[in-house]
Amino acid sequence: MNAKEKAQRAVDLLKKEYPDAICSLEYTDPFELLIATRLSAQCTDARVNLVTPALFEKYRTLDDYAAADVHDIEKIIHSCGFFRQKAKDIIGMAVGVRDRFGGKVPDNIEDLTTLPGVGRKTANLICGDVYGVPSVVVADTHLIRISNRLGLVDTKDPHQVELALRALLPPEESNDFCHRCVLHGRAVCDARKPRCEACVMREICKF
Repeated sequence: MNAKEKAQRAVDLLKKEYPDAICSLEYTDPFELLIATRLSAQCTDARVNLVTPALFEKYRTLDDYAAADVHDIEKIIHSCGFFRQKAKDIIGMAVGVRDRFGGKVPDNIEDLTTLPGVGRKTANLICGDVYGVPSVVVADTHLIRISNRLGLVDTKDPHQVELALRALLPPEESNDFCHRCVLHGRAVCDARKPRCEACVMREICKF
């Protein structure tokens, strides 16, 4: 079985195990997803989902965020960690989307990554979940760990993992595969104590 065949088998096995491949961050529009994803850096999605309702309730438009007192946003998002930089980035993102992109969250990685605090992981998530762009790869810690354990990649570098998986995964499946790897990483393929006996991919896993 070559790498491309193994990738397809992994896609099929995870699709059967996790039919609902959805992002676990809660949001109602693209800019809210942008914020939630920024907050999720070095923080769990569960914690972010506890914090964002109050933020999204108080700040409803790009103008609201752009004019916000940074200390107020810091107070609301404090428990997400790195709150000072994240608060600054949220305001900067709002100003950027409003003033440089006509109020519309960009639909491509090049433009998205010009916004404060937005790296390729966040940009790929927006492109895939909001705009349905094919071949996006959200290289988070779960995807990196699982891809290495399967033997699909041999690097911990997020950008290298993204490029390698883009070449291996079916374009229309790549975004959902990333979401399913997050679900599988939380439920089974733990970083410290993976439950290999319960893993649907053990037949193809070199780990």
